[in-house]
Amino acid sequence: MALVLPYGIHRPRLGKGVFVAPNATLIGDVFLDDGANVWFGAVLRGDVGAIKIGKRSNIQDLACVHVTDGLSNTLVGDDVTVGHSVILHGCIVGDRCLIGMGSILLDNCEIGAGSVIAAGSVVTARTKVPPRSLVRGTPAKVIREVTEQEGLLGVMGAGHYVNDARRYLAICGDPDEASRARRDERGSAREAADAIEEDERRARALDLGSDRDANED
Repeated sequence: MALVLPYGIHRPRLGKGVFVAPNATLIGDVFLDDGANVWFGAVLRGDVGAIKIGKRSNIQDLACVHVTDGLSNTLVGDDVTVGHSVILHGCIVGDRCLIGMGSILLDNCEIGAGSVIAAGSVVTARTKVPPRSLVRGTPAKVIREVTEQEGLLGVMGAGHYVNDARRYLAICGDPDEASRARRDERGSAREAADAIEEDERRARALDLGSDRDANED
């Protein structure tokens, strides 16, 4: 079971369809919007400031999210992918970004929507990254604009993790998600069976057509 603790007057708040891994930690002023998911060993500590994770965004294994008292909050937009062991410290991340594994984002830096932060980058305090930028290095610099394919990495990763979160909700005992997962599996099995039956029907039709052609000859 996840460690979910109040701090002062604040208590973590969860939207609909949120997944929090059993050994993740949420403390204080933390808000996870609908479909957000927080993975194994991640810590979101909203004790001296606010943390908001947008719709369908993921905070992957061993990531750390914190703030600086009186200086910063951490705001993550919608459909963002935050890789393993990332540190988000009092930063703003726009929608549909990919934050690569092991990256560090420091106080009051801002990452524009659709950007990609390469693995291991360190984005220094107060850095402003334009939307759709590819960023890399220590300290991190904008290398160029992302390609069309690169610009989809954040939202594609988010979609993948939303699907994974549904499976893990079923594993971890959410009865509604377990029921939905079983329905999805039955639906997939039916679709596969229907596709096989349709292929067989078409094959039989082709065989009959070939037989008729042979008889006419």
